[in-house]
Amino acid sequence: MSPSRTAPTLIAQYRCFDGWVRRYRHASESTGTDMVFGVYLPPRAEHAPVPVLYWLSGLTCTDENFMQKAGAQRLAARLGLALVCPDTSPRGTHLPGEHDSYDLGSGAGFYVNATEAPWSAHYRMYDYVVHELPALVEAHLPVTDRRAVSGHSMGGHGALVCALKNPGRYASVSAFAPIANPSRCPWGQKAFRAYLGDDPQRWRQWDACALIAQAEERLPLLVDQGAADEFLAEQLHPEALEAACAAVGHPLQLRRHPGYDHGYYFVATFIDDHLRHHAQALLGDYL
Repeated sequence: MSPSRTAPTLIAQYRCFDGWVRRYRHASESTGTDMVFGVYLPPRAEHAPVPVLYWLSGLTCTDENFMQKAGAQRLAARLGLALVCPDTSPRGTHLPGEHDSYDLGSGAGFYVNATEAPWSAHYRMYDYVVHELPALVEAHLPVTDRRAVSGHSMGGHGALVCALKNPGRYASVSAFAPIANPSRCPWGQKAFRAYLGDDPQRWRQWDACALIAQAEERLPLLVDQGAADEFLAEQLHPEALEAACAAVGHPLQLRRHPGYDHGYYFVATFIDDHLRHHAQALLGDYL
């Protein structure tokens, strides 16, 4: 996909740790809709382009949840990392059933390219976050083409899938409480059946546990999981990711944290570890 020749429209900005939190709107080729995304530009971006951590949010979220709740800007400012946060689905299409439940349609794009009607016309969030948005950001903002990817829950699934399917595109990857084996959990099965059809074999190309076996790049995975997460047993299945990595020797640091649930207090507690993980890969000896 070619980068947009039209610069995104700035719709809001806020000074933050001597950098800028900004929100932009643009017309997306991937989704056929207007899309909004958030950016944090650290102070260093005023003098030279900086690398980017792309953050993929979870079910029901927008581009704003991470920026407002994770507390990532303080350390990102010190490290010299830009943060880019896309929305979690197309908006304004009003497809049949799109707004009927929290886990399908609005706020629940699952970072796949839908193949089934009516979703296939707009729900191409994989193309959007992997190709279109980075091309747009790199063409119009003071950033480099050094990229990392992370996310939470549905976005953790997205981060793992984007990295595993695109060797060499990201310097690092991490996830918080990812939906690690969506083909085998209610959230994933509902979304995949709607977006991709009834054949579970087609779902495997969007399932981190299946992709691990055939990955061309063994990019180390950093995954944090709250042990008190209310979705742990039924939806997340980190043990499946652990087994898939062990079977092929894929490097995985899976950290389980007693007492932590699924929310942004959990993310905020450990986000600095993830920022340092990504900064080490993106900036290396510069740190």
